[in-house]
Amino acid sequence: VQLQASGGGLVQPGGSLRLSCLASGITLKDYSIGWFRQAPGKEREGVSSISSSDNTTTYVDSVKGRFTISRDNAKNTAYLQMNSLKPEDTAVYSCAAAATHYYILRPEPYGYWGRGTLVTVSS
Repeated sequence: VQLQASGGGLVQPGGSLRLSCLASGITLKDYSIGWFRQAPGKEREGVSSISSSDNTTTYVDSVKGRFTISRDNAKNTAYLQMNSLKPEDTAVYSCAAAATHYYILRPEPYGYWGRGTLVTVSS
């Protein structure tokens, strides 16, 4: 099983990025997906999650209205669209998959993790 996160980079404040999480070895539609981030010197934080059952979503308060999580089952890929980026969004972003029906922002239920992709928001 492999989750490959991509799409990070350097962007100016107010800009946008779309992160992708390509899965292999599992059928992503059967898993709830989470995006997590970890900034230097800070603990890992759950950013967003999408359920496997009905694609309901949840977001941490700091990104509500700016980030959108989605999935394309045909491509076995999940996405995190990030708009109106702020310097405090700078972090390494990782995707994870959990064999559950529900969205989850806690890392414990996630059994599969991808390597992170760095997002830097700076002018």
